[in-house]
Amino acid sequence: MANAASGMAVHDDCKLKFLELKAKRTYRFIVYKIEEKQKQVIVEKLGEPTDSYEDFSASLPANECRYAVYDFDFMTEENVPRSRIVFIAWSPDVSKVRSKMIYASSKDRFKRELDGIQVELQATDPTEMGIDVIKSRTM
Repeated sequence: MANAASGMAVHDDCKLKFLELKAKRTYRFIVYKIEEKQKQVIVEKLGEPTDSYEDFSASLPANECRYAVYDFDFMTEENVPRSRIVFIAWSPDVSKVRSKMIYASSKDRFKRELDGIQVELQATDPTEMGIDVIKSRTM
C-alpha cells in the first residue's frame, strides 16, 4: 500500500521487526532506510538487546536520512523500571535536499504503521538525539 504523497510503500519486515521489539524486546533498536529505487521503506539494521545507546547512534549515517526506533530503558523516581519506544526521524543538515523531502513527506504514514511509539524526536545532528534529550522527553 503506497502513500500517494510520497509513493513509499512499507515493507512487511518493518512492522514485523517493530512488533518483535515491542512485544518480545528482541532488539534494542531498528534503523529503517527508504530504498528510492524500490519506493519502499526497509529494515537496514537491527540492534542486539545488549547494544548500547552509543551503538545505536553510531549506526546512523552522518550524511544520510534514516528513521529509527529505540527501546529506551530507565528508572522512574520511584525506582520502577520502565521503557519507552522512541521514534527518531534522522535528517542531518548535510544530507541531500531531495532525501530530506522524501523522508519528511513519508514520515507520518510510516510512523502510523508502527503501533506503539511513545516518543518522537526529529534530529539534524547527534546532539538533538543525545541520551539526555531522550531522558528529558521520556521521564
